[in-house]
Amino acid sequence: MSFDFESGPSYTAVPTVDSSTEYTAVAPLVDAMPTVAPPVEAAPSPNYANIVLPGDFPDPTIAKIGNTYWASATSAEWGPVFPMFKSENLVDWELVTHVFPGQLPDWCDANFWAPEIFYEGGKTYIYYTARKKNGPLCVAVASADQPEGPYTDHGPLVGQRLGSIDGFPMRDEHGDLYLVWKEDGNSKSKPTPIWAQRINEKRMALVGKKVELFRNTEKWEGCLVEGSAIVRHDDYFYMFYAGNGCCGKCCNYATGVARAKSLLGPWEKCPQNPILDKNKTWKCPGHGTVAEYEGRWFLLHHAYYTDSHEFVGRQGILSEFTWNAEGWPEFQGKSPQAAPLPDLSVLDVTDTFSGNQLAHTWQWPVGEQPEVGICDEQLLLAAGSKGLGAMVAQRTFAATYKAITTLDFANLAPGTFAGIGAIGDHANSLALMAGDNSLQLWHVKGGTRECLTKVAVESCKTLSLRLEVWGGQRYRFSFSTDGTTWLAMPTESFAINGTYLPPWDRGIRVALLANGPAASTVAFNHFSLRNKR
Repeated sequence: MSFDFESGPSYTAVPTVDSSTEYTAVAPLVDAMPTVAPPVEAAPSPNYANIVLPGDFPDPTIAKIGNTYWASATSAEWGPVFPMFKSENLVDWELVTHVFPGQLPDWCDANFWAPEIFYEGGKTYIYYTARKKNGPLCVAVASADQPEGPYTDHGPLVGQRLGSIDGFPMRDEHGDLYLVWKEDGNSKSKPTPIWAQRINEKRMALVGKKVELFRNTEKWEGCLVEGSAIVRHDDYFYMFYAGNGCCGKCCNYATGVARAKSLLGPWEKCPQNPILDKNKTWKCPGHGTVAEYEGRWFLLHHAYYTDSHEFVGRQGILSEFTWNAEGWPEFQGKSPQAAPLPDLSVLDVTDTFSGNQLAHTWQWPVGEQPEVGICDEQLLLAAGSKGLGAMVAQRTFAATYKAITTLDFANLAPGTFAGIGAIGDHANSLALMAGDNSLQLWHVKGGTRECLTKVAVESCKTLSLRLEVWGGQRYRFSFSTDGTTWLAMPTESFAINGTYLPPWDRGIRVALLANGPAASTVAFNHFSLRNKR
């Protein structure tokens, strides 16, 4: 499917996934210049149609390998870890694979943040952040012979006592390769130096002494600087970086730039910093990587869409910049230029489980990959006894939406529950669970689970469950035994307050759940997610 835009070309659907999931076309980010050149004095400024990585894709990275652009983003506490997208034009992105599609590296277990793609010598390297088991945040590296993988992990390069994050590889003016990273001092109310240290020519170990490039010194930077991304232009190295609080409803993130003629400094911060800040549409723009396309310069970075904010998470957008007479990068209006999607239905999801494998867009909690199968147009999900049980989840794209699933109710084993839920994390969720001839509405807050209400359900072959959300804050659950007539779960008010659900750094997911003995399996026949403005 494709969309034809006024004064713009036709673009194909995104993301492309396994055929078991149907995605309608996503409106691309296009240059809206008219096809007939206007008079010079009336030439419009460039503007863009929409988001390029809709949904929760923080800290995006981009690299050109051959004629193809590759992108990835933070996974945080959701697997599979580090999605790998490809594009020919920075607009249409196809989800190809993940850096760690299954088993995690043995040395780490959480906080999978800020991957950076680096291509050299015919190999692709991913420098990424993760937390060492019972230890600090570290910057590590994985490599592959092709950008689509498979990737081999080589473990951590640096893990300071306060934590080390946001690694970025860069060759200096002499051709020596360095790793640039942030010391995570703000986690302990300390400064946040940006360090650089040489990487050996195998690109897998640090050598020599580290050198501080700069730290948070300006008022707008608040308690931190982070998210370094360096590009060389004319006589300077330019470091795009983020400052202040990245995440949550009270975030105040923004983007600055510094430059130096030598990679090791001295570095000069732009007097116009922050050069990219919030506007009425986007909040807290930052942590991105630079890309050049047909002579135009872009920063692929994240920002919260103000209408959905923390309930959807930080979304990937492009902001174009130019170089001014003083040699500094400038963003038009000092704020993101992307507009929200005019029709969110293009991000609707339908999965009838008609393929032979789970679509790439399904996720699960890091370190808890479920046992799943696709057979006879059903998703077979092995149950788990811990917490909510086993789950597979989809990102959300709007603050107002409806999700429906149909499950095989007649064959649920005693003591086994299957359902649909809105998931912030394990400790904060809402779910409608079917089992033992009943429907139960589970409320999990701060790790404590209670059953808000319970209704008996007569014997039926299949049972449909519906979750409706308004503004990310109000949640209502319903069920149907015939797929046509819906009955709302009885609650004290029309909807349940779910404002507490989003973690500080992630958006909400909609999950299919299987709770019970490990020997039990539940079957889902259908899943759909419909977005509303």
